[in-house]
Amino acid sequence: MADHVAVMYAGKVIEEAPVLELFQRPKHPYTQALLSAVPIPDPTRRRERIVLKGDIPSPINPPSGCKFHTRCPLAEPICRDQVPVVREVGVGHQVACHLA
Repeated sequence: MADHVAVMYAGKVIEEAPVLELFQRPKHPYTQALLSAVPIPDPTRRRERIVLKGDIPSPINPPSGCKFHTRCPLAEPICRDQVPVVREVGVGHQVACHLA
């Protein structure tokens, strides 16, 4: 049980928020992909699964910029060049993404 959740990618927190906020309004593309994989207990409902493609980054030699850009379906040139700063996108909701 938790009131607040943090999502990590490649050893860094990329999104954190109160539980309901994060599960209802995920902002980071990785968080969105993770949540799309959660089974729905109602067999009459379906969710569109976000399947990530691309190369998983090496922890020994990570890519420049955003570490998720090699797999991100929304990646732009800024993502390859600059590490995103963590910014507030809602009350207690922070995300490290140029595009969120």
